[in-house]
Amino acid sequence: MMDDDTIEPEALAGYGGQAFDECGSADFFERARAEADYFNLCLRNGVNTFQSHFSGAAGATIDRGRCAEETSEGLNFGSQDYLSLNVHQAVHAAAKRAIDEQGVHSAGSAILSGITDSALALESELADFVQMADVTIFPIGWAAGFGLITSLVRPDDHVVIDFLAHACLRQGAASATKNVHPMPHLSLTHVERCLKRIRATDAKNGILVVTETLFSMDSDVPDLVALQDICRNYGATLFVDAAHDLGAIAPEGRGFLELQSLLGRVDIMMGAFSKSFAANGGFIASNEPALKIRLRTGCGPSTFTNASSPVQVAVVRAALQVIRSQDGAERRRRLFNNAIYIRDRLTASGFDVLGEPSAIVPVILGDQAVSRLMTKYAVEHGVYVNLAEYPAVARNACRWRLQIMADHEKRHLDRFVEIAVKARDAAQSRLRSSAA
Repeated sequence: MMDDDTIEPEALAGYGGQAFDECGSADFFERARAEADYFNLCLRNGVNTFQSHFSGAAGATIDRGRCAEETSEGLNFGSQDYLSLNVHQAVHAAAKRAIDEQGVHSAGSAILSGITDSALALESELADFVQMADVTIFPIGWAAGFGLITSLVRPDDHVVIDFLAHACLRQGAASATKNVHPMPHLSLTHVERCLKRIRATDAKNGILVVTETLFSMDSDVPDLVALQDICRNYGATLFVDAAHDLGAIAPEGRGFLELQSLLGRVDIMMGAFSKSFAANGGFIASNEPALKIRLRTGCGPSTFTNASSPVQVAVVRAALQVIRSQDGAERRRRLFNNAIYIRDRLTASGFDVLGEPSAIVPVILGDQAVSRLMTKYAVEHGVYVNLAEYPAVARNACRWRLQIMADHEKRHLDRFVEIAVKARDAAQSRLRSSAA
């Protein structure tokens, strides 16, 4: 229990990347050892918030890995399986059929011999789902975002990107051009000013504006209609990442593009399968079929890596069928109700909860030491939860990023809130005692 533990103060400060960056050695392995030493320090003190593990399937409850021996089941608020399709029998059956019929490996890149008939069928089905002319799938979602930007943007082009956009998008922009313009989060005013300034001196180069439909650390949403209009006014192309809401949000599961009546009208969109489709992978969709040729032939993360496996493709196709069914609508209803319920319970218990109702529930904890102690307490009492801290978020803005599932039950949500309150009280009490 927390009150009986002795925790080294160094385990409640700093972060692993800092140890790597500040290591004075020219030896790469020595720098890695400095970071490993820091993580081992945190692990030794029970406050290593990364590399948690558990056995069995990732569902609403889990077999305990790091969780306490005295709990009968672990509660899982850390896995990305919003519609609980990871344990859906139809999805399992599709994966097994694919193994029997097609094996487990694509055995080639999409541009050579790795694309299969089922993969092409999935692209067609996804295009129909998102109401775009064409879709190109990727074996991992990260590759889709990074690959789209690096394959389209030339060195003299411009990328105007939301400051909180995903790492694959920011790294793609930095790799493609020196003309990267980070924008204040969700600020239409700053985007329009930036586009006006660029076009005043550069009429010939491309501008890619990059944002997300649902931001994963704050669960907030841009005005996509206004942003698309601004882009068209200045000859810019809008690229939106719909990783976290597609499948899980809106009556038909088409996310905030559906809710904002922008289906089929955004310039380029990206989706990821790992949140609601129970598989690795992602895709790029647009109304320009020629884009597929560029993504097949001139995109490193597609051209020079093996295509999605038959198992991945089968799982996503089965998940998409569920998403478009009455079962999928019912799962979205349960997911949304769970998100509303736990947000209300946490707010009533004095927690600051950010953003719009979605499968992501960001709970602000604040100070790093308090946050790590709270997470330690939660894990010891059978809750698997992810702590986001600097540099992933601003200093002293640490948060739990709860990931809600359709299969969470009211008793799971109530138990989580009970543990969260006790964790907060225990962590603050411990720090007061240490300061005395």
